[in-house]
Amino acid sequence: MANVKVYNMQGAEVGSLELNDAVFGVEYNEPLIHQAVVTYLANGRQGTKSTLTRTEVRGGGIKPWRQKGTGRARQGSIRAPQWTKGGVVFAPKPRDFSKKMNKTARRGAMLSALSKKLADGELFVVDELKVSAPKTKEMVAFQKALNLNKRTLVFMDEADRDVVLAARNIPGLATMSIDEINTYALVANAIIVLTKGCVEKLEEAYAL
Repeated sequence: MANVKVYNMQGAEVGSLELNDAVFGVEYNEPLIHQAVVTYLANGRQGTKSTLTRTEVRGGGIKPWRQKGTGRARQGSIRAPQWTKGGVVFAPKPRDFSKKMNKTARRGAMLSALSKKLADGELFVVDELKVSAPKTKEMVAFQKALNLNKRTLVFMDEADRDVVLAARNIPGLATMSIDEINTYALVANAIIVLTKGCVEKLEEAYAL
């Protein structure tokens, strides 16, 4: 089992924590992670874009001029694609982009991504995450104390409105509830910060 240092919000080491290999020691599976990310992004697409084809544009029912003798190119309708206000060729229509991925595969991808973060030294554990008031400066101090100089995602074991408000205006720092953890969130951020409570919840939910 891996052993990680536990820090406080001032950046001081306050202990260590043994992590369960069933959650934090999973073998890296890049194809599975890729599948999970593609599925997540596809399911976030609305698929509502729509434009009109030449058959749907109003007007243009009459031939604009005779076929021969005018010296101009032959035309059948002023709503053909080459005309201003004409229809769109291969017009996009509403469609469902959603993909399916079974629960076991989603779980495996997420644990694989989480384990990779730990193996690469990009995962930090803090004893707790609290601010005295919803002030940005407290989260900025926390960011500097732990040297979180890359895009960072901080997971909270319990929703804390003050922490969310304190962090939301800081570039490169985001917060999320541990209940919302997903593969995309893990790979889209360079550094992951977990509270001890988050680690306990993850091991309780995913350790076999």
